[in-house]
Amino acid sequence: MSLILYNTLTRRKEAFTPADPARVTMYVCGPTVYSYAHIGNARPAVVFDVLFRMLKMRFAGVVYARNITDIDDKINAAAEKDGVPIATVTDKFAAIYRADMSALGVLTPTLEPHATAHVAQIIDMIARLIKKGHAYAAEGHVLFSVPSFAGYGQLSGRNMDDMIAGARVEVAPYKKDPADFVLWKPSTPDLPGWDSPWGRGRPGWHIECSSMIETHLGKTIDIHGGGHDLIFPHHENEMAQGMCAHDGATYARVWMHNGFLTMDKEKMSKSLGNIALIHDLLKDTPGEALRWALLSAHYRQPLDWSDDLVGQSKRTLDRLYRALELVKEQIGKAPEATQPSEKFLAALDDDINTPIAMAELSAIANAIYQTAEADHTELASLGGALKASGELLGVLQMSPDAWFAGTLAVAVNKALVDKLVADRTVARKNRDFAQADKIRQELDKFGVIVEDGPNGPTWRVK
Repeated sequence: MSLILYNTLTRRKEAFTPADPARVTMYVCGPTVYSYAHIGNARPAVVFDVLFRMLKMRFAGVVYARNITDIDDKINAAAEKDGVPIATVTDKFAAIYRADMSALGVLTPTLEPHATAHVAQIIDMIARLIKKGHAYAAEGHVLFSVPSFAGYGQLSGRNMDDMIAGARVEVAPYKKDPADFVLWKPSTPDLPGWDSPWGRGRPGWHIECSSMIETHLGKTIDIHGGGHDLIFPHHENEMAQGMCAHDGATYARVWMHNGFLTMDKEKMSKSLGNIALIHDLLKDTPGEALRWALLSAHYRQPLDWSDDLVGQSKRTLDRLYRALELVKEQIGKAPEATQPSEKFLAALDDDINTPIAMAELSAIANAIYQTAEADHTELASLGGALKASGELLGVLQMSPDAWFAGTLAVAVNKALVDKLVADRTVARKNRDFAQADKIRQELDKFGVIVEDGPNGPTWRVK
């Protein structure tokens, strides 16, 4: 069966055929690294990690780029607040993001381009857009001329009035058209900036991705992914820039977008205080359980995050690991039976239908429970299929012993670490710094980092 993917651009499912099977290219918009990532940020990383695994199984060469946005006004604000260079902020949170994704079983992408490392390429692309009549300089800014691209709006399917309203466009006297968007903007002396033909400044968000794609993947890529919220304006603007820079060449052959994530049926927001940070969730829950929960709904559908969902995901994995425990002696004795099951592959090939694929994992586990202990050949076949299928989904990566020991340790260690952190706070309050240092050394043994903030200490695993 061929791989079928839903293309946001054409609004239909299509059989996926890469331009070059020896070099399949995929780009997914990564994090803006100014703070801890929340569970909604993890959904595209996990979803496209599954696709990355699927592509690697099918094709000889896959180049997967997931960028790091390290030029942004929120980064500038965070650096100014702490009185540090922006690199101090971005390096810290990029490392934390990588650690969080690794805990969720997300493979390291082939490439991880940083925007700050591509300013020269960004300036070059902007200059070419100006030369081709698709951009113009005005008062230290460079703007993309939306009317110059007749195809603007085809990705989002919006008309111009809706797009202007949806983008919350900045009203500025230097704009030729209300929909025009910034490619380059001036920097004041207190802000990060780079020299350019239009003065010292910094790039706009959209042009960063277009330039990094051109630099590492080429004029046309096979797959471009990201969250549903990026369709407009970010991806619409990306596509306009990329196509205009390359005289109308296709920018991405397939566009894919995952659905929104809500918290107990409400949108995550700081004002509601319902943002769940990944590094906090990992203190209480194994990464595989969080990954299972993120994949429990079809990627294009909304996903409602709740404690019940996480608890059910953990219980499901417990049952699958118990099935693996029953066949651990047989797995590997039938080398020919170490491929994912056909039903499992058929589900993932149908636009990454993870709910159906997960149901197949449970069906394999049920078959293990119902197979006589003496039937070693059948148990070896079932166990091999369960393990191989789980690997493609990014779960069942541990031994059963390690899984059950680790999940128990999560609960035990959290209670102990919380007590140690509280004791350290009391010691510091009493100015008993020797005791506070002793407790910190004890926390180091658990691989725990304590961070003191204005609202009290927080901790995370290294």
